[in-house]
Amino acid sequence: MSVLAIEGLRGGYGDIQVVNGFSARVEQGEAVFVTGRNGVGKTTLLRLVAGSLTPSHGQVLLDQADVTMLPGHRRSDLGMGYAPQEQVVFGGLTVAENLTLHHNDRSLSRYGRLFDAFPRMKERLQQQAGTLSGGEKKILSFCRAIAESTGVVLLDEPTEGVQPENIDRMAAEISREKSEGRAFLIVEQNLGLVQMTADRAYLIDHGDCVFEAESGPDLRSRLSERMQI
Repeated sequence: MSVLAIEGLRGGYGDIQVVNGFSARVEQGEAVFVTGRNGVGKTTLLRLVAGSLTPSHGQVLLDQADVTMLPGHRRSDLGMGYAPQEQVVFGGLTVAENLTLHHNDRSLSRYGRLFDAFPRMKERLQQQAGTLSGGEKKILSFCRAIAESTGVVLLDEPTEGVQPENIDRMAAEISREKSEGRAFLIVEQNLGLVQMTADRAYLIDHGDCVFEAESGPDLRSRLSERMQI
């Protein structure tokens, strides 16, 4: 059973259609990736799935419930987490405040394992998030999304600006969460992360899905070859 199903999704900005009838499924315990070159509609697709944009056609089903017309905060209430590509932190707040502002108890205990994986976050708890490097902001956003109690997590370019050793740690956390039944839909250009954690990948170009592949030792090379065509 798909915990997230995207059926014939179309949409964009005003009269400009960016995504042209995209369909995909994500099962429990899977990481499904959407990849492709810059400017082909990946982020727009994730915004449509997350509820940041309203589609012109198609459906988004979360645990078989139609959430297509629900805003992002309602999807969050129903179990969909989202870490966007841009505006990933509240720059005027501290790292600790960024990690706790959406929780009533303001406890950092839920981040224990993530602090072990990304110790720089724990070291910088009292630092304003706006002063972090681009990669550190991405790690902060990643940790916040992983620590939420959502069954489905959407991540938009989580490795952008992140150092290789921290990408490996992200991969380990995604794999751990998958083993506990969590599902991921991830937009990502880093084919290394795709190779390490994907169960399935979709390649899009100009808003259309042009290739779909299951996991395997040659997934990275298959995607890379198709991206060059």
